[in-house]
Amino acid sequence: MDHVQTDRLKTFLLGLALAALLAGLGLHAGGLPDLARMVWFAGVVPVLAALLVEIVRSLARGEMGLDIVAALSMSAALTFGETLAAAVVAVMYSGGTFLESFAEGRARREMRDLLSRVPRTATRHRDGGLEDVPLDAIAPGDRLLIRLGDVVPVDGRIASATAFVDTAALTGESLPVRLARGAEAMSGSTNAGDAFDLEATREAKDSTYAGIVRLVEAAQASKAPMARLADRWSLGFLAVTIAIALAAWWLSGDPIRAVAVLVVATPCPLILAVPVALVAGLSRAAHFGVLVKGAKPLEAMARIRTLILDKTGTLTDGRPRIVSIDSHDGMGADDILRYAAALDQASKHPVAQAIVAAAKDRGLSLPLPRDVAEIPGEGVIGVIDGQQVIVGGEGFVAGRAGGVASDHPDLLAGSVMVAVAVDGRMAGHLVMSDPLREGAAGMLAGLRHQGVARILLATGDRAEVAARVTEGLGLDGIRASLTPDEKVLLVLTERKNGPVMMVGDGVNDAPALAAADVGVAMGARGAAASAEAADVVLLVDRVDRIAPGIEIARRSRRIALESVVAGIGLSVLGMIAAAFGYLTPVQGALLQEAIDVAVILNALRALRISPLGLAPPQSPMPRPAT
Repeated sequence: MDHVQTDRLKTFLLGLALAALLAGLGLHAGGLPDLARMVWFAGVVPVLAALLVEIVRSLARGEMGLDIVAALSMSAALTFGETLAAAVVAVMYSGGTFLESFAEGRARREMRDLLSRVPRTATRHRDGGLEDVPLDAIAPGDRLLIRLGDVVPVDGRIASATAFVDTAALTGESLPVRLARGAEAMSGSTNAGDAFDLEATREAKDSTYAGIVRLVEAAQASKAPMARLADRWSLGFLAVTIAIALAAWWLSGDPIRAVAVLVVATPCPLILAVPVALVAGLSRAAHFGVLVKGAKPLEAMARIRTLILDKTGTLTDGRPRIVSIDSHDGMGADDILRYAAALDQASKHPVAQAIVAAAKDRGLSLPLPRDVAEIPGEGVIGVIDGQQVIVGGEGFVAGRAGGVASDHPDLLAGSVMVAVAVDGRMAGHLVMSDPLREGAAGMLAGLRHQGVARILLATGDRAEVAARVTEGLGLDGIRASLTPDEKVLLVLTERKNGPVMMVGDGVNDAPALAAADVGVAMGARGAAASAEAADVVLLVDRVDRIAPGIEIARRSRRIALESVVAGIGLSVLGMIAAAFGYLTPVQGALLQEAIDVAVILNALRALRISPLGLAPPQSPMPRPAT
């Protein structure tokens, strides 16, 4: 039975039980008590029957929950002639299950909004015209038209001069982002500006948004260890309930006291509190661009004691940036950059692409290179504006430009020196480095405040590079020159100190992410393998979202525990009062419903969690006028 049918059944049973209760009260007030009892009995039986079916299904799955107490309370009330109490319990129980569905639906609303954004068709350029095609028909290389307001259907590259896309539904970024030609666009983002063309790079089923949809569906179906713990608590609560009820009957000789105890014990706090709070936490985390793959990893996040960070692409930006431009022949810095970038348009090397991006950011016009020859790992040779240009390592460029490679002892560890020669003469050098991500230091401080005891760096890079990049961050250790297998070993070793979170973005990080208690992938532009292996995916390319994600997890778990403890505590007090005769069965049912409502409302507080360490995301460009 799907969620819609289940919700309809719960609504029907609530309506039936409520109608029977009100009709019986009317008949009783009209002087027809026998007929009133028959109506109340008729209203209880369908609810009790549906409850017994659910109990049998749970037992078949090897689960024993607190629904048994509710069934006992209604059965005992009917057996001993307390039909009004049974009718009230039926209304309260069916109302509680209805409220549970409503609360979980409210908590999942943001996830449902995410799912509802999946486009069904796309507009494709074909033979000089446009055609609407289903998503499954889109292949890599297809050129698509994305109109204002359209959702980007597949991952691709911007094929127009510029585009403004709104990624709020995916990443929580509040303002649209300006993307230049060739920039990557994630499926699921929305065109917030003029229409633009997109060159598809993946099929729909392999695109970012399809992966997110699969993760959300898995998250909705998951069950956390804490929820299983609540099931185990339920057995103890069931035993205590029956013991108090039998003791009250035995000592007083009045079976109605046992009925009252069972009625008060209707166990919605344990049934509702944990799933509602954790699902609300999943929804809240997704709102801030932290996609947790289920309630189990959300709960695990709340207990993290050790954090292990990859360096390149995680703690650092992963994209080299130009630190300085040195001229050797009187040529201007912009001219050196323009020649290098124009030639590097022909290369896919990350350093070459970074040089091209830097030139475009400066607004430089880049002519197309001719007669290009690339020597892998060395450099590129070609013709720009009729002049031969050589770009690459110092030795490679000097050797072909007729010069001698010079030493640069003051070059910082981890920096890259790119030499540029024009017409056989050394023109200058571009000094590049991979900078630390913005917000990394603040994130680490926030994690310390939240109770993360150890923070380590795990990288395949050299030790001196890792030490320079992380200087001043106060890490508890740096493990350099690690292979993927050694990263896994580090994770397993650190688990002796408590639950471990591993954060990475590359294919080589995937094994370590899978080995950690919680693996976190930089999903905005990380490798698909790391996103698949991870328990948590950061949809926005910002490592500082880890701290808010952990804060949301911890506060959600705390809210769930508070709800359980308070709800069960109040229920036990009510059971004791009923055992001593201070509560009738009807009064007990009303008291329990008040407890249920309070528990649900408290659990829904997780939807209002506002992480203290999360600065509002900013975009460098304003929303264009439309």
